[in-house]
Amino acid sequence: MTQFHGNMKMADLIEVNYHLLAVLTRFGIEGGFGERTVREICEKNRLDPDTFILICNVFSSKDYQPSEEILRDGHIDDILRYLHQSHDYYMNNALVLLASTIEDLIKPCADAQKKVIWQFFADYKSELDKHFASEEGEVIPYVQNLLLGKRNPHYSIDRFEENHSNIEEKLSDLKSLILKSLPPVCDDRLRVRLLNYIFALQNDLDSHTAIEDNILVPMVRLIENPSYHTRPAKAALAADEERGELSEREIEILVSVAQGLLNKEIADRHNISINTVITHRKNITRKTGIKTVAGLTVYAILNGYVDINSVK
Repeated sequence: MTQFHGNMKMADLIEVNYHLLAVLTRFGIEGGFGERTVREICEKNRLDPDTFILICNVFSSKDYQPSEEILRDGHIDDILRYLHQSHDYYMNNALVLLASTIEDLIKPCADAQKKVIWQFFADYKSELDKHFASEEGEVIPYVQNLLLGKRNPHYSIDRFEENHSNIEEKLSDLKSLILKSLPPVCDDRLRVRLLNYIFALQNDLDSHTAIEDNILVPMVRLIENPSYHTRPAKAALAADEERGELSEREIEILVSVAQGLLNKEIADRHNISINTVITHRKNITRKTGIKTVAGLTVYAILNGYVDINSVK
């Protein structure tokens, strides 16, 4: 992965990854960069250059883990600005385009087929709207108040992490339905166009989640507790990491997940922090390729880590 920096030309940054045009758009940065650097353009747009670079690095590589120093120096208000504009883009641009293309694609379908496809899409749109409404109405105001020195004793970023749902899964199912299950009578050119839109949105949402998980959450934790360290004290064993096998601790966490425990309950059971639980769960997902609790439960049963009778 190319590491971006503030002294590179903005045009060169886009040449490396044209998908970063989405980041520029959400910050209101217009084209015509000339030979100006990232730093010069960011300062013109009242945007912290280092925070912009941080977003670009995570957007380009979901596995990029910023150092604690980078997170402490970042401007969290710029992160909130980016997330807010992303929410607006998804609901008022991306989903509108999907809906229009789906409408054209399914015109030749039978009424029953149209109904189930529209209902599936409507359910996904409602789920996404609820997800973003929660962030706009709860998380962003909480962080803004933190920046003003106002702490809500009944809320923390751990609660956001605990309830942070995966917003790409149903979109992936929609992609599979369009790819595999629509009748041949549908215009294949429209099918390909719609699939391109879905793939692009899925990748964008994946980057959005990575920015929340790898930037927003640890930055907020550093504000909530200045003595907090973003790296867990006990890292996973290097040999397990190389082989992609679950460590003994990760298996223990997997069993707890399969038994229906929440992150806080898992942390209490194993006498570790919630942040360490979250780190283990991310490692489990990366190693198994399974994201949902239901999927991880089946994985645990099939591999003999948990008895089916012990699962709720």
